[in-house]
Amino acid sequence: MVDGQARANRLDAAQLGAELGERATLVQFSSAFCQPCRATRRTLGEVAGMVDGVAHVEIDAEAHLTLVRDLDISRTPTVLVLDATGRIVRRAAGQPRTVDVVAALGHAM
Repeated sequence: MVDGQARANRLDAAQLGAELGERATLVQFSSAFCQPCRATRRTLGEVAGMVDGVAHVEIDAEAHLTLVRDLDISRTPTVLVLDATGRIVRRAAGQPRTVDVVAALGHAM
């Protein structure tokens, strides 16, 4: 269980399938027919484009069930905000507002 707990607190490039952002990473868990996931993708992409050193990684929840279980993701979209080391500093389910994403990044950087 230690491995599961470690994964639940920190993520790395191998788990995400993409490199972490230099300053922070926005991780979005999505599913194919999730309408709010599309809007979330746009919002997180815009924020990542505005803030230097921030990456946006989208993960197909259905294709990564082990990670979904390890992180206790119960719905899509779910967004995790990671600091530069991959530590999860914020988490939210549902479609986020831009202002909330920017505020969450403040806790990560």
